Amino acid sequence: KSMVRACPGHLTGQAEQIKSNGGKSQIENVQSGNLWFAKQLGAEGLNDSPPLFQLFLGIPWGAPFDSETMAYQKAQLPKDAIWAAFGIGRNEFPAVAQAVLLGGHVRVGLEDNLWLEKGVHATNGKLVERAANIIWLPGPRVASRGEARAILNFKPRG
Repeated sequence: KSMVRACPGHLTGQAEQIKSNGGKSQIENVQSGNLWFAKQLGAEGLNDSPPLFQLFLGIPWGAPFDSETMAYQKAQLPKDAIWAAFGIGRNEFPAVAQAVLLGGHVRVGLEDNLWLEKGVHATNGKLVERAANIIWLPGPRVASRGEARAILNFKPRG
């Protein structure tokens, strides 16, 4: 019996269904065991290459947000992985900076953080604008919508 089959069967079933419908699984990594499980999905052919990972940092009882944890998780990814990282709440923008410095992509949004700064409610547009400014500071540029689709190896629309 494989490692994947010994883990929650519904996750394996979802990966099989996503693959059979021509989709790509996104692995949201909450703690290091998720990385181990995702690598096994890949080894069993249930997660196409390049795999897509989201490093989810700062959730209670999951991976804490700090530079060392993000660097460790990045080092555990398959070499061809496409990855992004995000932090919850006040860690959202520090996670943007750290992910850029480690060569990853970023994710921001109201799902993870409701505040632009203390006492100032956010909008998705304002969170993206702030993240883009952080990305531009060390030198990279923000991908266009088409470039992002190409990076993620999504099929053209229409």
